[in-house]
Amino acid sequence: MTASFEGLSTNAALELLSTGELKPVGRLTEASNATLYCTVAAPGGAEAGCVYKPVAGERPLWDFPEGTLAGRELSAFAVSDALGWDVVPPTVHRDGPFGEGMVQLWIEGDTAVDLVDLARDTRHPGLRRMAVFDAVINNSDRKVGHLLPTPSGHLYGCDHGVSFAEDYKLRTVLWQWQGEPLTDEALAGLALLEERLRDPDSPVAAELRRHLTEPEAYAVLRRVELLRHHRVHPYPSPDWPAVPWPPV
Repeated sequence: MTASFEGLSTNAALELLSTGELKPVGRLTEASNATLYCTVAAPGGAEAGCVYKPVAGERPLWDFPEGTLAGRELSAFAVSDALGWDVVPPTVHRDGPFGEGMVQLWIEGDTAVDLVDLARDTRHPGLRRMAVFDAVINNSDRKVGHLLPTPSGHLYGCDHGVSFAEDYKLRTVLWQWQGEPLTDEALAGLALLEERLRDPDSPVAAELRRHLTEPEAYAVLRRVELLRHHRVHPYPSPDWPAVPWPPV
């Protein structure tokens, strides 16, 4: 599928985020790490809202190496792009007013959608797609508030900084399909992703090498292999909390 954002293609959005002038507007105070809402504008051209997370503002975590969260957000976009599912909005790594960090296109969510009801839906294809994506990236923090449904009906997700751990740490509010067979769409996407991960020259393989450790990058491939082998949605780990806290 090909995404567009207020008339911008994915490539145009990436170009704007990478080269446009970044101006902070305010801080998103609910975020645990420094997260700023900004505008990004090309000279005499396109302008958009975006989220800027400087590496310098990352809070140290006991289970993730310091200063790596922005790179994990970039890796999540690379996996989403390789799958062709547009789960993650366009995301780049660049310098900004407070140093290098992650910059992601702002998605204006549909306020008419009840996110708690959405998170419980068993029929939403985008939500089920996201559950598979989270299993691939080993997302340890899929909260209700990280769902971004748009007025057009597409569903995005945000906040993937605590993903890609080597050990199984899937923690999510989307367990409604555990043990159920993967859809044909999911299996086709996973087959394509595995092919691209095995190609060292592919964009997704290069991006994972850039931002993850070698064991973490290999673990992505291994999770894809296991999903394709078992052909079912995964179960929670008995050794790790199944749902993030708070879940919303």
